Amino acid sequence: MSKKIIDGKLVSANIREEIKKRTKVIKEKYSRVPGLAAVLVGEDPASQIYVRNKRKSCADVGIYSEEHKLSESTTQDELLELINKLNNDVNINGILVQLPLPNHIDESNILSSVASDKDVDGFHPINAGHLFEGKPEFIPCTPHGIIKMLEFYNIDIEGKNAVVLGRSNIVGKPAAILLLQKNATVTICHSRTKNLNHELKKADIIVAAIGKAHFVKKEMVKEGAVVIDVGINRLETGKLAGDVDFDQVQEIASFITPVPGGVGPMTITMLLWNTLISLEKSIG
Repeated sequence: MSKKIIDGKLVSANIREEIKKRTKVIKEKYSRVPGLAAVLVGEDPASQIYVRNKRKSCADVGIYSEEHKLSESTTQDELLELINKLNNDVNINGILVQLPLPNHIDESNILSSVASDKDVDGFHPINAGHLFEGKPEFIPCTPHGIIKMLEFYNIDIEGKNAVVLGRSNIVGKPAAILLLQKNATVTICHSRTKNLNHELKKADIIVAAIGKAHFVKKEMVKEGAVVIDVGINRLETGKLAGDVDFDQVQEIASFITPVPGGVGPMTITMLLWNTLISLEKSIG
């Protein structure tokens, strides 16, 4: 079979070049650039890496960025006060509250407190509702990146059987909605799904987002399927692995994303994209 690796770095680079061009035009015309604020509470290592990568990515495309690092003991009221300040800052077009938050802070309350027109993660209930209606303002970054990769490689979605493995509000559910809006027939599978192998074996497109290393094996996938691996799992060896057993599954997949280098680069890129869109909307 002629299989193809979906190169997230390549797709990401193309989108970032578009962001850079549009940001330059806005700067020349309005003397403004998109502004992104990241809020990090606590010392989660993965979150710190993500925020650091975000800062570098912003600089690469000409987006202004600032970071607000708060201690683990920060109260919910203190965090809400900061978010309110950022909501009212005209130089900030996007607000990223890095998850997970400490246990004593209500995640839902915090995400809902971000102004919906600065919610570049696409997690606010208003933006979730717009996505559900098929009129999205801001699309969650990872699912949006998945669709962009499929489009870049001219992978037909319409009429295909798509299985989304995972039902999180961040990836699984919005990915399913986006695929449905592209006219796929979508099944969401999860830990309570019966006959999971049977469901996966029917899929023309699989999106694996459950956080279990090498969970999807070759025997679960039909010949010629498109396999999108969202999982990022750190093995005991220190290496990163996806939810899909890449070495096995690539033998029969028509297209497949690697880990790392697949979906990962797209998440930050679509965050930058949403920040640009936020500024463009604000200036008409």
